[in-house]
Amino acid sequence: MRTVRRLLLPFYMMLGACMPVQNTETATRAAAVPVQAASTLPPMKSFSVPRPAPSVASNADIARDFLDLSFMLESGRALPVFTRFEGPISVRVTGAPPASLGPDLTRLLHRLRTEAGIDIALTGAAQANITLQAVTREEIRRALPSAACFVVPNVTSLAEYRSLRRTRQVSWSQLRSRETLAIFLPNDASPQEVRDCLHEELAQAIGPLNDLYRLPDSVFNDDNVHTVLTGFDMLVLRTYYDPALRTGMTRAEVADRLPAILARLNPAGQGITPRRLSTTPRAWIEAVQTALGPGANAAERRAAATKALQVATAMGWTDHRRAFSHYAMGRLLQATDPASAQDNFVLAQRFFGPGPDTALHRAYVASQLAAYAISAGRAEDALYLLTPHLDTAARHENAALLATLMMLRAEALELAGHVTEGRKVRVDSLGWARYGFGSDWAVRAKLREVGLLNPARRRQGAL
Repeated sequence: MRTVRRLLLPFYMMLGACMPVQNTETATRAAAVPVQAASTLPPMKSFSVPRPAPSVASNADIARDFLDLSFMLESGRALPVFTRFEGPISVRVTGAPPASLGPDLTRLLHRLRTEAGIDIALTGAAQANITLQAVTREEIRRALPSAACFVVPNVTSLAEYRSLRRTRQVSWSQLRSRETLAIFLPNDASPQEVRDCLHEELAQAIGPLNDLYRLPDSVFNDDNVHTVLTGFDMLVLRTYYDPALRTGMTRAEVADRLPAILARLNPAGQGITPRRLSTTPRAWIEAVQTALGPGANAAERRAAATKALQVATAMGWTDHRRAFSHYAMGRLLQATDPASAQDNFVLAQRFFGPGPDTALHRAYVASQLAAYAISAGRAEDALYLLTPHLDTAARHENAALLATLMMLRAEALELAGHVTEGRKVRVDSLGWARYGFGSDWAVRAKLREVGLLNPARRRQGAL
């Protein structure tokens, strides 16, 4: 079972990036920014053709990950049997959906059919296997505080969930077959936040219930770097719905069938050497949650971040979890010790490494390092840092990150004397910012924050 999800919004200079909170038995996502109805900014942009990268993991690792994702809740509780929908899956939309939900849902269902081979389709009928109910953020929070979206088995509405919330009927750990589920989405959040909720919660509604920090290129990871289903995720879901599996199987029965399934679905994974990453200890998870989540003061956060680094070092990690430990420490040191924060971001970039499965992670860190470069007046360094990651953000359909990188690039260009080009890039960023951040005020606030990194603008005191 997934914990309450965090929102890793990609402005990463001085704002909080990752917000873990306490475990629950309901899959949720953290709250989003409200979006206003009208806009005076350029038209909103959206992504068209998906460009997911294929999985680069070995089939041995994928089999292990599949079992841990499918037979365990994030709390650590084991699930006794495998569950999925058997037969075609119908999806309906109720409530008051935002305009962006329809196109994004259509694209996601098409991807699930073509990439994961799942028989899933939208229906206008009064009943469906999965109900997507679009309600206000306040309604969702009254049902589950701190959540912005969540999925529940055996209900079809938020009112029904509220009446059953303390019963076994809506407990994932009691589920033995999947027939009816409901996903509750905010209708007053940014388009990207609604879409991210849609991807995460629909993936859980039809597939695995757990999250694993050891997965670098997956939405099934509590670091929430990936928010759109990846090539790895689609392979997991295709495996989940392979004819060789069925509801009611035990972990041992599924494990027996996985090697043949993966050899057939992912022949490239047969020749890749397994990494066999170690299990993530609870001590590290809890330290990260304390460092970046709510409820702790500055000293407690710093102590928790230090502990996370100590655990990562003691475990001998050199993977993305070690990198994320440095990233978390850098985030916490930004306001009090910028030099040490920058050192930690450099270390994070180093441990994320050059592989394709951590490209998006490196884009996040690049935004931090570029911000330092711009603030120090090093325009060429900032451009060097930013340029490789613009396509990465676009390929992963992260409009908020793409807009932020473009805004940073605009400041670096103007700082380097390319004023006209910089202004053009800034204007081009606004359409993506509208999808990523939603409201005009949020977009303009982002522009001001990025703009004030520029020493010239800081001297002027405003944009």
